[in-house]
Amino acid sequence: MESNAVILLLDLFGTAVFAATGAVKGFRRRLDVFGVTVLACCVGVGGGMIRDAILGATPVAALQNGTYLAVCVAIGLIIFRTAKYWMHLRNLIQFGDAVGLGVFTAIGAAKAIQYNVGYVGVVLCGVFTAIGGGMIRDILTGEIPTVLKSDFYATAALMGGSLYFALYQLEMNWFLNFLITFAFVTLVRILAMHYHLKLPRAHNGGGKKRKK
Repeated sequence: MESNAVILLLDLFGTAVFAATGAVKGFRRRLDVFGVTVLACCVGVGGGMIRDAILGATPVAALQNGTYLAVCVAIGLIIFRTAKYWMHLRNLIQFGDAVGLGVFTAIGAAKAIQYNVGYVGVVLCGVFTAIGGGMIRDILTGEIPTVLKSDFYATAALMGGSLYFALYQLEMNWFLNFLITFAFVTLVRILAMHYHLKLPRAHNGGGKKRKK
């Protein structure tokens, strides 16, 4: 199987998994079938659309290739009808999400390289491709984006984007670079979930107020 075909399959897998997390969130918030499907599409292709907008790559990839939106819609409808069977598979969904995070980070960084942007651009494109859809999902459901308040999630994508750029500077084969970055981000995310790694969070200071 050619390298481009492998990446396409991984990209579609990541899209499907991310779409599933969006659909499950919509089901838990008791949205109708349209709402569940919209969230599936937002998470599945939202990050890539943000990336393409940053790079000026228009029309964005999701609109050029209808397969991605078709996958998101199909996943949204399937989850809407079968969500009760998925609710107890939290670990499986989280594992798939970690794989999707790795895939999207590597794809975002690789596309940025094609547009000859520097380190910051490569990292940002990797991060936004990976987390952009989830941020849109959380905003639409009235929540603070998860990546801003908990979990070693965006940090894993940031590390992955940095790794991709470093290996690119070392003139590593692009496909090998993709696979290493994908595996690295996925592993970091899985380890973070297993060991409950989190970044420091802000806390209200001052303790209890004194009684007058």
